[in-house]
Amino acid sequence: MRKLLLLTSLMLVFVSVFSQNKKAITHEDLWLMKRVGSPEISPDGKWVVFNVTEPSYVEADAVNDLWIVPADGSAAPRRLTSGKSSESGYQWSPDGKYIAFSAKREGDEAGQIYLLNVKEGGEAQRFTNISTGAGSPKWSPDGKMLLFNSSVYPGAYADSANKKIADERKKLKYKARVYTQFPVRNFDRWLEDKQGHLFVQAIGSDKAKDLLTDVAISGLAGFRLGSSVWSSDGKSVIFSAITDAEVSAYQETTSKLYTVSITGGDAKLLTTDNDSYGDPQLSADGKYLFCTSSAANNYKVYNLDYLTRFDYPSMQNKTVLAKQMDRPINSYTLAANTIFFTSESEGRDMLYSMPVTGGTPQLITKGGVGSYTGFSVSENGAAIVASFESSTMPTEVVRINANGTHSLISNFNTEKLKKLDMNAVEEMWTTSSRGKKIHSWIVKPAGFDANKKYPLFVVIHGGPASAWKDNWGYRWNYHLLSAPGYVLVLTDYTGSTGYGEKFAQDIQYDPFKGPADEVNEAAADAIKKFAFIDGSKQVAGGASYGGHLSNWLQGTTTHYKALISHAVLVNSEAQWGTSDGIYHREVMAGGPPWEQSKTWTEQNPIRLAKNFKTPVLVTVGEQDFRVPLNNALEYWAALKRMKVPSKLIVFPEENHWILRGENSKFFYQQLHEWLATYLK
Repeated sequence: MRKLLLLTSLMLVFVSVFSQNKKAITHEDLWLMKRVGSPEISPDGKWVVFNVTEPSYVEADAVNDLWIVPADGSAAPRRLTSGKSSESGYQWSPDGKYIAFSAKREGDEAGQIYLLNVKEGGEAQRFTNISTGAGSPKWSPDGKMLLFNSSVYPGAYADSANKKIADERKKLKYKARVYTQFPVRNFDRWLEDKQGHLFVQAIGSDKAKDLLTDVAISGLAGFRLGSSVWSSDGKSVIFSAITDAEVSAYQETTSKLYTVSITGGDAKLLTTDNDSYGDPQLSADGKYLFCTSSAANNYKVYNLDYLTRFDYPSMQNKTVLAKQMDRPINSYTLAANTIFFTSESEGRDMLYSMPVTGGTPQLITKGGVGSYTGFSVSENGAAIVASFESSTMPTEVVRINANGTHSLISNFNTEKLKKLDMNAVEEMWTTSSRGKKIHSWIVKPAGFDANKKYPLFVVIHGGPASAWKDNWGYRWNYHLLSAPGYVLVLTDYTGSTGYGEKFAQDIQYDPFKGPADEVNEAAADAIKKFAFIDGSKQVAGGASYGGHLSNWLQGTTTHYKALISHAVLVNSEAQWGTSDGIYHREVMAGGPPWEQSKTWTEQNPIRLAKNFKTPVLVTVGEQDFRVPLNNALEYWAALKRMKVPSKLIVFPEENHWILRGENSKFFYQQLHEWLATYLK
């Protein structure tokens, strides 16, 4: 017993000393972490290529290059390209000799496709030279052609015609945007009249062919190109497209699947029902066409993306796969008569497999920690690599082992992470007053001592069709938020994803009250369960939909000492009329604003302005067209009218996110200062 007690004491001393040698994360630590892109494995499964961004607070000094590493991790990653232009869309040729990627290099007026000879070495060579730019390259099955995307002017089916239109527009003496259809904006940009088209170009040729020249649907004003894939014989291309974008003011648009020959001619419609389809992929033998599908125009605020299979080319025997999971399909790929896919469930993204003929999905990744996102599989299905991240580690590339564990084959941030004191997230389940099981993550601050009392920071996620995950973030980094000494509660309220389709749909007609009640109840449950939380010191905040809920809390409760609201609505009706998308807001409320349903009249924060009392920090990006600036200004006006202690910060360069390093640092500084003022 004495030996056991001595050993226990020594272990506690070791843990204490070890923790004292670590420090809380700073913004510099966070921002300067190297950011590792999704991996692409070579067809033979021996090599993995990915991009790495080396950030800087000076944007011009940031570097993005391609790196390569043996898939078995037998050597360290090495740099393939060198320069400040970013490379994206990288794809191996079928023989593993070349990597095609998109980049805007010196002398390029628009991004172009480049080819890098991996086996023989040397500099990447520019493959395309099209004035409208080229991206998303895809090799034909025989490796003799590349399929790529480019945005062209309507009716301009030759590069010379596109150049002529561009030159003519540059000479115009007036500046004006003219629209006859909705929408006119998307996220942070005004929409142009350019449309995405598909091009093919033979290796060794400098001529690109527009596949949509004779395609009737490409002439429609509502045409929006989606994803594409080569047919198994390389003679045609299958693609998804929206043709009814102009109806988005009063109904959901739908994406259909089409096929077009590479020799020209009109496209053939493949899907004829009312569902929406995307991400087409063909089995190696060409017998099955796979895609994602979801219900459309069923007057629901959320519909799952299902993995779907058709016999091809007959398009008969539509079969929805893995439906029993009741979870969204994030991404998928086909290899060796097997479907590999990632799916989100209860705060984690995991990797699964199943035969192309169907069956029960089998969980591949069994670690129970973190999230697997981008992944790639060798041609024979034997080698799998993936992007892996957790709440305590930014993305790295891993090899998936046969037993479901993984091994790091990149370690760009390992040494920096060793110096940081970051506690893994812990799960908590709460039974709400409505009888629902509600999931939350608990985050403890650096230097945590269970014998101390910590203020509670209730952080609310956006969406609402989103979720808090065991992953790494920059916008709301768990550990940077908790660094001053706060415990975080991160709750997935009704409307969140990863808990079944119905759970996400149940937010309809109850956008704020029900979810806010669940957030409050989860916070109260955490205070009851964990003695180290000081229930007398609570703050709350969020961004986007999380900020909307923060504004609802402003009007419905006073037990939070302070609030944070970023990119937020305060007036649902104003948001309906000025956002880049409107119809889904009508579906949420049960009708347009002028019909004044109960949702519009009873769940609109501005109508509760007489109750506004809680000090709040309001921040917004001036280029945010998803939740436009007018809502932040209306909230600010109401706060000043009600004499509420508040601060407004407008970021002129930012959109819905705060993406620039110095702006992000200032945001976190202001957030911490604001909360500290009211948590003394």
